[in-house]
Amino acid sequence: MAASLWFSIDDNKGGTTFRAYTELLNAPGFRDSLVLSLELAGVSVAVLLLLLVPAMLAARLGAPKLRPVIEIICSMPLVVPVVALTTGIIGVLRWGPDYLQDTPFFQTIVAVQDPNFPIVLVIAYVLMALPFAYRALDAGLRGVDVVTLVEAARNCGAGWLRAVFTVVLPNLRSGLLNAAVLTVALVLGEFTTASILGFAPFSVWINSNGKSDGQMSVAVSMLSLLIVWLVLLLMSAVGRGRKTARS
Repeated sequence: MAASLWFSIDDNKGGTTFRAYTELLNAPGFRDSLVLSLELAGVSVAVLLLLLVPAMLAARLGAPKLRPVIEIICSMPLVVPVVALTTGIIGVLRWGPDYLQDTPFFQTIVAVQDPNFPIVLVIAYVLMALPFAYRALDAGLRGVDVVTLVEAARNCGAGWLRAVFTVVLPNLRSGLLNAAVLTVALVLGEFTTASILGFAPFSVWINSNGKSDGQMSVAVSMLSLLIVWLVLLLMSAVGRGRKTARS
């Protein structure tokens, strides 16, 4: 990495230059693609947690026999190659206009492919991140006696929702944060699906704009790593800061 950084700022005259970075930051589409990726990451995290947390808590509290079923379902995306998943998505998107043209669902097929915010990418990212988020949340749940916490809160007069939001979720903060960090890292670094489907989030943009010269291509790689690290460090710092403030 140090050699790559030096190559990206070497001016071949014994000095340094940041031309590759300044041109990259000022290139058309840089901010738009980065904002799009951050928006996709945020929505993917929200959807994933809204799907997983209630299901896993319900299995822990009321239906322990369903835990293996949920685990198998959440692990299935690991055995499906990304290219195969993307091919399946393309097949559905092509099938929709032919068979749903005269139905209200036709506009749904069109809306999920809006290039300004492609919801179809959110669906793909949620599926890809499902195994990793499940493992992170499952590790958090294994370290917390959810049943005892809920029963104690219920005995103190709290309802089910209050018990979950004020007692259980604060004790799952580390698991929730780990699941969010893994999902954000996957979304910011994912290239295959977005490229095949024809959308241009940050990963696709840096690939298409880093081919003009050698220094530019290395600068793109270094900048993408830096941005991902900063986002993940910021998320970790915010999570730890809230934990420290409450303790």
